This record gives sequence, C-alpha cells and structure tokens, in this order.
Amino acid sequence: QVLDGAGLDVDFHLLSPKGETLVFDERKSDGVHTVEAEDGDYMFCFDNTFSTISEKVIFFELILDNMGEDGQDQEDWKKYVTGTDLLDMKLEDILESINNVKARLSKSVQIQTLLRAFEARDRNIQESNFDRVNFWSMVNLGVMVVVSAVQVYMLKSLFEDKRKSRT
Repeated sequence: QVLDGAGLDVDFHLLSPKGETLVFDERKSDGVHTVEAEDGDYMFCFDNTFSTISEKVIFFELILDNMGEDGQDQEDWKKYVTGTDLLDMKLEDILESINNVKARLSKSVQIQTLLRAFEARDRNIQESNFDRVNFWSMVNLGVMVVVSAVQVYMLKSLFEDKRKSRT
C-alpha cells in the first residue's frame, strides 16, 4: 500500500524462483496477492521509475503461512501422554481449540496492521490538505491586506485638496 507520495501509485512485480512473473501491477495504490510457494528465492520489486521526481512511502507485509508446521512438532506431545482413549481425545480437542485461537489471533493482528497502514495513509493525506489550506489562507490574507491598503490610499487621494493655497 502506498502511504504517501504524489499520485499514491506504484508498480509492483513478483517473480518466482524460476524467473517467471507471478504478479505485475501497474500504478496501483494497494493490493493483496496470494501465491502458492515453491522452494527457492522469490523476488518482489516496488518500481517508481515513472515518477522520478516524487518519492513514495510504501507499507508492505509478507505473511508466510504454514512455515515450520511439518506436523511432527504437534504430535510429539502424544508420546508423553499415557491413559485412556478418552483422555487422548480431550487433549486433541484442546489442541485443536488452541490452534483455532492462534489462527484467529494472527488474522486479527494482520487486520489491525492493515488498518494502521490505512490510517497512516489517510493521516498523510489529511496533513497535506491541512498544509495546503493554511498556505492558501495566508495568501488570501495577504491579498486582503494589500487590497485594503490600496483602498485606503485611493479614498484618501479622493479627498485631498489639490489646489495650491495662496497666502
């Protein structure tokens, strides 16, 4: 997501480890992309060459799902538990509930991070508008002062006695 900069747009490229273009967005202000990953190094690039004069502030988040979850770590606890099948079943239910809570909490954190990025972009736009309003208000005030000074001078010149007095 582009937070600040002229036009609030940027090009985005995502290349696979084989060098194939997976995603190409031209002049977008935000985007969400999901890719089924394979082993290797991916390359992503934010390109602002079309707007070399203005710089951009970019927010991005890389979320890797199922990293390190090969299933072995979750099954290790079972070898330490002895008892009836009822106990095993309840522990599995508890583990499933904990994993559901963990997944929902991570989604909540992602959504809050995205909302903070939206708030930062909107705040930058608001501050830019505030500066622009202040600038033009000062220009307007300056014009009003100059116009009032010219009006006073013009009125004063209308009532001056231009005749030379003889004494």
